[in-house]
Amino acid sequence: MSVQLRRLIDEQNTLWQRMQDIQAAAETENRDLTAEERQNWDQAEERLTVVSGDIDRLNRMAQLQTIDRSQIVSTTGEPGNDNRGTDAEEQSRRYSGAFGRYLRGGMDRLTPDQRNLMMDNEVDLRAMGAGIDTAGGFTVPDEFRNIMTETMKAFGGLLGLADVIPTSTGADLKWPTNDDTGNEGEILGENQPAGEQDLNLGGRTLKAYIFSSKQVKLSTSLLQDSAFNLEQWVPRKLGERIGRRAARAWTTGTGVDQPEGLTTGAVVGKTGANGQTTSVIYDDLIDLEHSVDSAYRPNGRYLMHDSTLKVIRKLKDGQQRPLWVPIPAPGFPATINGFEYTLDNSMPTPGANAKTIAFGDFKAGYVIRQVQSVQTLRLVERYAEFLQVAFLGFSRLDGMIQDSAAIRLYQHSAT
Repeated sequence: MSVQLRRLIDEQNTLWQRMQDIQAAAETENRDLTAEERQNWDQAEERLTVVSGDIDRLNRMAQLQTIDRSQIVSTTGEPGNDNRGTDAEEQSRRYSGAFGRYLRGGMDRLTPDQRNLMMDNEVDLRAMGAGIDTAGGFTVPDEFRNIMTETMKAFGGLLGLADVIPTSTGADLKWPTNDDTGNEGEILGENQPAGEQDLNLGGRTLKAYIFSSKQVKLSTSLLQDSAFNLEQWVPRKLGERIGRRAARAWTTGTGVDQPEGLTTGAVVGKTGANGQTTSVIYDDLIDLEHSVDSAYRPNGRYLMHDSTLKVIRKLKDGQQRPLWVPIPAPGFPATINGFEYTLDNSMPTPGANAKTIAFGDFKAGYVIRQVQSVQTLRLVERYAEFLQVAFLGFSRLDGMIQDSAAIRLYQHSAT
């Protein structure tokens, strides 16, 4: 843990304790907050919001820094050492080197051998239905894909929580869905036959919808600068964009020509009473937690937008203890009513009829299909007059509810 993160955690806990002390003093004397106390509370809360956001950003950055970039080959096309390993490993190194040189200079900069390697991995993007006029896309090397995928996890909300199924192709994938929580075994008497009870299985199909990063433009002068680490910057930027768009699909997607979103397919476990169009009360969260079968609650966690967390941070239980508990010590997560939570700003914000909070076992309840091959396209002529080159990334993904009993939603009242 970095010194900066430790300092922010300490400041967060100090601010929270200050707010608790202010509240406790007023409750002890059975009075309202004074103007000075209210001002001190508001200042502490404002700073707490800033500090909590900084902690979240540093934790996300720490995720990105765990990506293994040591295997990235230089753009010269030469491996980093003389240990060639197996033929497959050597082929992978050579392709990585060719791909890095292609990113900086295009096909014209490649040797004949490197050009042949690239052409062997060319993908006809038109066949994918991506709406692209040219077929000049290429499958990215494993190292490039790993950076891109890990970046998507940092920005992709459910991608870090759900059951992720990687596939080598984008062909339709039949996937079983089930809810077996109502079934149980039996006690057999001596010489009695075992009974029968069918497993209630459903069938769904996971597709491979195409997600694009949109165009990322760079100046040719920057591409020519060897100090600029293009092999890390490009996949990270493409991964961020695709991750954000995929996160929104996994939370609010309609399921028609796109993934089935969590708030679209999951069951509402608790609806707020009239008047709770933007608010949540303690009892509602308890009801939401217990709307999930007890078999799933040990792995339960909350998922919500940061705006919803702001509302929940002000809630208290019957003994006036805050439901939200800040990070008690380095290495321990902040919790809501004892459960960990994940922020996903693709989730809806508080509003009439909005489904803003999800609770449950997301790995059991939601499945994401991720095609392992990722394509990129280098656009040269379109922006040549501006001395710029554009990059496009494509990833094929899908997602849906796979166990309807594992996750429940909180929905605000209509009025």
